[in-house]
Amino acid sequence: MSQAQPSSKPTLTKAQAFALKKLTIMGYLEGTSFLLLLGIAMPLKYMLNMPEMVGYVGPVHGVLFIAYIVVLFITAHKIKMPLWALPAGVLGSFLPFGPFVFDHVLKKRLGQ
Repeated sequence: MSQAQPSSKPTLTKAQAFALKKLTIMGYLEGTSFLLLLGIAMPLKYMLNMPEMVGYVGPVHGVLFIAYIVVLFITAHKIKMPLWALPAGVLGSFLPFGPFVFDHVLKKRLGQ
């Protein structure tokens, strides 16, 4: 007879799952704004001498970056993230596609 093995991955409460969802949304917004800045606004500025787009996308990305870092710290506290997760989330915010990769790895490790 086989018995059900308990899962080694912790289950999140509803409040923790909601905090993780907010982190995911903020990470996607921040990551997308960074890609827009690097992939569209900066080439327009330096290749076509059109700096206006950086003037719009840059400040929006700055606000989203700060918001992402704040939400990351709050979520780390709420869901008791593993020790590696907080520095990895901060580092990921400086890399193109970083927030997307961080979100995927974190959810995989948390069993979500």
